[in-house]
Amino acid sequence: MSTTTIRLEEEMKSRINAAAAQVGKTAHAFILDALAQKVEQVEQDNAFHALADERWARIRAGGKTVAWDDAKTYLTARADGQQPRKPAAKA
Repeated sequence: MSTTTIRLEEEMKSRINAAAAQVGKTAHAFILDALAQKVEQVEQDNAFHALADERWARIRAGGKTVAWDDAKTYLTARADGQQPRKPAAKA
């Protein structure tokens, strides 16, 4: 395991110590959890954007989309526990 040094202003250090104490952790464990959470969020954001870019490229290449009203009707039915037929994509 490697060591990294960070410089914190006293106010931030106090806030971290207080927050860590509130959740029953050391400041070190609190900071590690915060870093892990931020890294995971960035990775999820990147995956989401990559998927969106891929889907947008498919839409542009195929020229077909599902109308919003059809998609909304489908999603509302799914949310209500129904199993409607997926709407067809149209040019």
